[in-house]
Amino acid sequence: MAKEPLIIKKKGEDGSRIITVRLKEDIVNELDRIAASSNHSRNELINIILRYGIENIEIE
Repeated sequence: MAKEPLIIKKKGEDGSRIITVRLKEDIVNELDRIAASSNHSRNELINIILRYGIENIEIE
């Protein structure tokens, strides 16, 4: 039986892109608080919140 190859993608080739944003200190503190209590990383949490916002935004 042929074995499946182990494919390791180069970092950054997972459909993600690194960007830089500036956030107010109080927002970072809240993100860290929520991340700690939800067992998500700050990065995961930001992606969840952004995805929700993008999918639910209404422009009038």
